[in-house]
Amino acid sequence: MGAYILRRLLLMVPTIFGIMAISFAVIQFAPGGPVERVIADLTGQGGDATDRITGGSGDFGGQEDLGSSVESSSSSSEYRGAQGLDPEFIAELERQFGFDKPPLQRFGLMIWNYIRFDFGESYFRDIAVIDLILEKMPVSISLGIWITLISYGISIPLGIRKAVKDGSTFDVWTSGAIIVAYAIPGFLFAILLIVLFAGGSFFDWFPLRGLTSDNWSQLSWPARIVDYFWHLTLPLTAMVLSAFATSTLLTKNSFLDEIRKQYVITARAKGLNERQVLYGHVFRNAMLIIIAGFPGAFISAFFTGSLLIETIFSLDGLGLLGFNSVVGRDYPVVFATLYIFSLIGLLVGLLSDLMYTWIDPRIDFERRDV
Repeated sequence: MGAYILRRLLLMVPTIFGIMAISFAVIQFAPGGPVERVIADLTGQGGDATDRITGGSGDFGGQEDLGSSVESSSSSSEYRGAQGLDPEFIAELERQFGFDKPPLQRFGLMIWNYIRFDFGESYFRDIAVIDLILEKMPVSISLGIWITLISYGISIPLGIRKAVKDGSTFDVWTSGAIIVAYAIPGFLFAILLIVLFAGGSFFDWFPLRGLTSDNWSQLSWPARIVDYFWHLTLPLTAMVLSAFATSTLLTKNSFLDEIRKQYVITARAKGLNERQVLYGHVFRNAMLIIIAGFPGAFISAFFTGSLLIETIFSLDGLGLLGFNSVVGRDYPVVFATLYIFSLIGLLVGLLSDLMYTWIDPRIDFERRDV
């Protein structure tokens, strides 16, 4: 097993390198960029991006009026909307963002920094990227952990019950309900919950935004816990609607497959009742694929399942951070989150494999059939 773990760890290096290289290459050909964003603010009404680069002073490089610095050569600028701006100012912008270096040099410098977990600072926010990610992480961790626990808490007993009652009225009706729940988009259900229970048109029982109340720090610990779950109730309800469908059917099919095997017939022939057979013999074998997939399910909910929910309920988490960073061309945040998420995803994949061997020692990833 040690050799297998080492091999997997070594394979992570070219995998992450390939992910970052492809993403970096795509960015090079994508229209727009941080320089063009600043230019758009300058030639329009201005904004936070300009203030971040210029230090909030309204000028750059000692120029008192950027709009008045017009050079004849600026019309040939590679940036859209740069006409009328001093080429020296454009060059200084490129230097600030690091675009004065060749792409390969920029990519190599980025990889070297990321190996040392040095992610730099956000282009348009006066904060280190790692601090920004840590600031947004509590929301995404809360959603990821609780949606995974709730979905597993529903799907495992429901899947076992459906397997035991296979073909019955209960099985048919619950399958229909699961399919309907899976087909309903989570964001539409979230809007419905807001209309019904968050002061939309009917009841005003739950808060509409944030993970905690403004006075959370002043509350007692029991009150803090209640306040925390009070804010999470609607987002989790919207996300859990379809989260347990796949794992429920997977649990049912896994139990059905085990129930039909010879060792179950032997256990029944020995006089064991159905509960002893089900939980004493079938459960461990049937739950192998379900339990081993728990880390992957958490990572999936943590990274991909919360963008629209975070937006609708004004939860400032990693999903919303990543989306805003892509739209705003904040490349340090984009690449840092991509690097961290890819690394965690690969480590969780290895952890899932190790859980297989822990649950069932008969599994050996090092053994090869000749």
